[in-house]
Amino acid sequence: MKHGVTGRHGVIGCILFASAGLMTACGGGSSVVYHSGKNPDSVKTEGERHCAENPLGDTKIYLKGGMNSWSAVEDYAFTYMCDQFELVTDLSGSYEFKIADAAWSELTNWGASEQSHTLAGHNKTTLALQGGNLSHNFEGVYKLIVEPSDLTNPTLSIESCQDAPFEEKLYLRGEFNNWAGNSDYAMTYYCDGYYANVSLDKEYSFKIADAEWSPDTSFGAAAGNKNPLVYLADNALVSDASAKGSTGNLNFGFSGAYTVKLSFDPNGHNPVLRIAPQTYVDTRAAEVTDPIALSASYNSRNLKDKSPFGAVEAGKNVDFSFTAQTGLESATLIIEDRELKGNQDTIHYSEIKRIPMIVEDEGETQRWQASYTFPDVQVYGYYFEFVVGGETYLLENNKLEVFETSERGAGGVGAVVFKPDDNGSIHRYRHSSYMPGFTIPDWAKDAVYYYIFPERFRNGDKSNDPKPGVDTYHGHSIESHARWTEAPWVPGDGSDGEYCNDFFGGDIAGIIEKLDYIQSLGVNTLYINPMFESPSNHKYDTSDYLNIDDNFGDNALFETLAAEAEKRNIRIVLDTSLNHTGSDSVYFDREGRFDGIGAFEDEEIRKDSPYSDWYEFFPQESRADNQYLGWAGVSTLPELTESDSWKAFAYGNEDSVMNVWLDRGADGWRMDVAPWVSNEFWRDWRTHVKAHDPDAVTIAETWFDASVHLLGDMFDSTMNYIFRDAVLSYASGDKASDIYHNFELMRENYPPEAFYGLMNLLSTHDASRALYQFGYTSDDVGAEVITEAKQRLELAILFQMSFPGAPAIFYGDEVGVTGGKDPYNRATYPWADAGGHPDTDLLSNVKTFIKLRNDNIVLRRGSIDAPVYLDEHLIVLLREYDGDYALTAFNNSAESQQVTLDIDDLSDATLQDLLSSDNVVVDSDGGMTFTVPALSGRILLTQ
Repeated sequence: MKHGVTGRHGVIGCILFASAGLMTACGGGSSVVYHSGKNPDSVKTEGERHCAENPLGDTKIYLKGGMNSWSAVEDYAFTYMCDQFELVTDLSGSYEFKIADAAWSELTNWGASEQSHTLAGHNKTTLALQGGNLSHNFEGVYKLIVEPSDLTNPTLSIESCQDAPFEEKLYLRGEFNNWAGNSDYAMTYYCDGYYANVSLDKEYSFKIADAEWSPDTSFGAAAGNKNPLVYLADNALVSDASAKGSTGNLNFGFSGAYTVKLSFDPNGHNPVLRIAPQTYVDTRAAEVTDPIALSASYNSRNLKDKSPFGAVEAGKNVDFSFTAQTGLESATLIIEDRELKGNQDTIHYSEIKRIPMIVEDEGETQRWQASYTFPDVQVYGYYFEFVVGGETYLLENNKLEVFETSERGAGGVGAVVFKPDDNGSIHRYRHSSYMPGFTIPDWAKDAVYYYIFPERFRNGDKSNDPKPGVDTYHGHSIESHARWTEAPWVPGDGSDGEYCNDFFGGDIAGIIEKLDYIQSLGVNTLYINPMFESPSNHKYDTSDYLNIDDNFGDNALFETLAAEAEKRNIRIVLDTSLNHTGSDSVYFDREGRFDGIGAFEDEEIRKDSPYSDWYEFFPQESRADNQYLGWAGVSTLPELTESDSWKAFAYGNEDSVMNVWLDRGADGWRMDVAPWVSNEFWRDWRTHVKAHDPDAVTIAETWFDASVHLLGDMFDSTMNYIFRDAVLSYASGDKASDIYHNFELMRENYPPEAFYGLMNLLSTHDASRALYQFGYTSDDVGAEVITEAKQRLELAILFQMSFPGAPAIFYGDEVGVTGGKDPYNRATYPWADAGGHPDTDLLSNVKTFIKLRNDNIVLRRGSIDAPVYLDEHLIVLLREYDGDYALTAFNNSAESQQVTLDIDDLSDATLQDLLSSDNVVVDSDGGMTFTVPALSGRILLTQ
């Protein structure tokens, strides 16, 4: 993304929300969309191939001739792809050859239909069983294709291949992998194009680019191209270089398995994208069959294999080992440095050390062992390399997907693969080496957050409401809702053509008015979205960091809020962005509305501005939008540099932004779009914040695996979107056994202090509300659907309140507020005196769940291990604190489920269900049987 031109997410003019995960925006731009609504296999289109089972079964066929002494050589083995056998090979010279299996079997030995035959051009040649020699004059790379529709007389064609037009590796980069360039979506160059197989089941935006988003090798839609991306057709793309800026996003409604192919003309120009049923087979992905190699076993969460468990303080030794049958010739532990840039834009590993492993006999197997002391505070990569029969294999991380995280591999049980030619395709295990003595504020482990979007919570002072015709949003009048219960507005619904400029009148006075209600929930911490001066309703486009927006109140009123909250033992965490300001701000002042001199005062670059080095400018550009960098290409959100003067203002000075608001009563900070700011910035920021107030909590907005931010040198916690996605998936009815590895990854990768302080979310201002995810998409879906959605929400909240971490309730979830993506997730709280209809039964149950957490320290701070039971529907967890045990069981089925357990630690115990008051009696061997109700759970505590 350069010179303020749109970045990889398309042309966008007004941000709807600020998040490190998804970017939803408005404004002009180009986007190609395909809505199929069908399984790709059901579509009948000219030129489509219809795949069939390999007619030869497990029998391999080879190109056998003068090029390989008429032998069956693996480099000349054909691969069955969909409906034909293919081989791409580099040959020079005139050769005679035939097509046959390794044994020259009678029924798989084909040659010329006459005594001999010379092949020419791309013409198909009919082969004959036991036929004569074929010959061809090769000069380069060729694809040989055998079509086996008639095994007696198959056809052979030989096609010339063109060289790959780029040295760089290309990737599919989009919403399905957080726009990252990672190996699981790498494209392989194969004869005439770049190929990738995907299995996806909804509409996604994406582009094709190299790891660095280089202009020559980043491809998308042409500006202004509104035509749909056509299935089974050649769709023309353009590069960023040819577009002289960022291209538009491609969009496609995936519904199964596909092969995506990007091809070019012989000169490497005119890119064309084709999406078709999955026919390509990656010939590099050979399957390991050697039984000794396959016997290699490693589980990163087994203390016999890795000790100590999980994240470990820097400077401490870690023991690694794995087991295998006798027969390994050698084994090596490989330790690597891991560099993650930005929002998973690039992830790079570089080798640090190769450690030979020693072997010991262990019964019928052998255990290979090595140790390493991780010296620095960082995330490392590691895997194992071993040799069997002269072949080199890897024992690497699995390929399990982790929510919001582009890098596959969830830790736990590993996988054995051949050592690849490309190290970029290795799935590393990740090890977190954290700051010795790292702690978070003790109160943060007991926090229950109430999460407020202030403009939509409560209007406590109508005199400060935004006024159409008086208050403006980037030169346009704001809009004001006449009724509190109306839905938020977007262009096209009868309101004006602007996003982010409709107001209901929520304010600080409203929060103060409802502090007793908030206290009655049992929550003890307010997390409030930005409240500083800003023209938008979301306030992430800051105009003035040191003053409360006048539509919310003033600085004195905030101090009153803090004082009143403190009386109720409620803390306050504030929110802002140190990545960007607003363009309509004291500091930038693009619209020339403020006193003083902004860095881009009235669209003029002003070097005499005290804020001039806060931004990077490109005076050679003619368009104002292109003269600076906007976050995610959004011109109203100019990106901040990390200049000394900006850092001093933000956190370094005694009267810095951070310090001023901590002194005014805040208890911590949530930092917007944390991955877009450098780690060096956050390390320095943390040092200053903690020096001013050691008890202030620091929270990152990081949607993906946040290990790098939670090592004790940057943040205490993160907004836990992995937790959110996993719980919502489970509570929606997805298989628990397919989801739980997401929780295990966090337990393993995050330092214990951070793990117990994670802000565990269900709904947020950046994502659809939980009830919407559970099917309550509107009041028209029917009472049964709404009732079940609320049952599933209660299941999710029960899990949230009894799992390690700090649960967060998004305002209104507790009374049944629903809503899809921004802005509909930011609906108003349905106060009865404002015409709303809060669900008081749901509210009562939520209060009960919160009280369970507050009353039982084992649910807040108790230890946790892998599930004691896990199947499609049930998750059963054992917690322990100071000799007290909690057994928590959850069921996402619409029917009750019975479970039988044997847990030695609970022998002879009596467990009381805190929800029903029923008891479960455990026998002397730790055995017990009980039933978990449908769409609910049980919280069983030792008595």
